[in-house]
Amino acid sequence: MDRRSLLNTSAAMAAGALAGCALPGQADAPAAAKTPFSVAQTSIPIVGSDQRFPVRRIYCIGRNYAAHAREMGSDPTREPPFFFQKPADAIQNVAPGTVADHPYPTLTKNYHYECELVAALHQGGRDISPEQALACVYGYAIGLDMTRRDLQRGMGDQKKPWEIGKSFDHSAPIGPIHPVALLGGHPAKGAIWLKVNGQIKQDADLSQMIWSVAEQIAQLSRAFELQPGDIIYSGTPENVGPVVRGDLIDCHIDGLPNLGLRIV
Repeated sequence: MDRRSLLNTSAAMAAGALAGCALPGQADAPAAAKTPFSVAQTSIPIVGSDQRFPVRRIYCIGRNYAAHAREMGSDPTREPPFFFQKPADAIQNVAPGTVADHPYPTLTKNYHYECELVAALHQGGRDISPEQALACVYGYAIGLDMTRRDLQRGMGDQKKPWEIGKSFDHSAPIGPIHPVALLGGHPAKGAIWLKVNGQIKQDADLSQMIWSVAEQIAQLSRAFELQPGDIIYSGTPENVGPVVRGDLIDCHIDGLPNLGLRIV
């Protein structure tokens, strides 16, 4: 039995599996709790609306294109999907048609780009089936999973969590969210590429994902109760690499406006 069949069979046997997405309640949450200070709500602009998408959690899948898995020293034919998180306030909103200044972070000498399709959820639940998963998706955006690669690898070599390499300020640049209806459906194929200073670095197709967005949602919902406001960075193609101050990044996914950054 291959890994996909094994995981799907295990999921089907899970007790209490849900048939589809759910809108989880907020148990005993006060309407307006008194707090000693206020904390800003991270949000992302929504195309075609004056509303903004509130961000709850940021999930990211690792090594979801076979060639990228190989360049990171993994075997894509044997490895089940794995995920990590970034804090919600790692979001850096980038308006279409602009080039945003992106600060080179502290502690690193090997700062990498990773261009990704991002799915934004307006419904959640537990044990969501792949067939029902896309009903949870409100829309899509283009994003970057910026990575302090030397810190990530250093912690990995020590068998320690590599959060410091992934979960830092401004590490999740993102364009506005395009509702599914405006896109005409869920993107399953189309070019995804990234240029640095005008030179192509990453160049692939969304259809080359090992685990589709629907499968990612299904897998995540077995480990976490997904909720509205969760977003999922769905993986990056091969040829990730470093940038330095002064570099210009241009990211593209068919059907979405490009995302531009200047490293400062």
